[in-house]
Amino acid sequence: MEICELYYSIQGEGKWSGYPTVFVRAARCNLRCSFCDTKYAYLPGKKMDNEEIVKKVKVFGTRYVCITGGEPLLQRETIDLLALLLKERFRVVLETNGSIDIGEVVGKFSEYGENLLISLDIKCPSSGMHEKMKLDNIEKLREVDQLKFVVMSREDYEYAKNLIGEFEPKSEIFFQPVWGTDPKKLARWLMEDALDARLSLQIHKIIWGERRGV
Repeated sequence: MEICELYYSIQGEGKWSGYPTVFVRAARCNLRCSFCDTKYAYLPGKKMDNEEIVKKVKVFGTRYVCITGGEPLLQRETIDLLALLLKERFRVVLETNGSIDIGEVVGKFSEYGENLLISLDIKCPSSGMHEKMKLDNIEKLREVDQLKFVVMSREDYEYAKNLIGEFEPKSEIFFQPVWGTDPKKLARWLMEDALDARLSLQIHKIIWGERRGV
């Protein structure tokens, strides 16, 4: 695989937030979101064998691994890496940007149940990438997975809320404010609608600030 970086930190988002986690960041991305906080992952990365990646992951001693990007599903090797990590009994979250079909991942690794968490990010209008989404991915999510919307504006919030009403996802749903915006607005909107969704803050940034390797 082409890897942008591999590091150990605290999971800052979603259902597994707070767990010590090894992050494997795949290089390259097919989207260009307006508020992207990992533009450095657009570039080509260092080529690493999957066996080498697993060996490096084991050094840290945690069960939790996050395969993120960039966009991991652009690389065919990601499927093989998932297989290796799951066979080694790691708990793996795959973060994917909503533009690539997740059907193969869901079908191939269903036997691992909650040890594989698919984190599907559906882009909202302020990202500039919402028209590139494969919205039928929402219907492929399992109960153990998670659906995430990053929200900058009321328009984004209403867009996400309408998608929830249309697709009725089985998975848990997270709303996350764009970093640097006021989370109180989003919290208030969720409370006013009593939406069956959770507010997610990027706790790694709250702890260490906005920088690489954390």
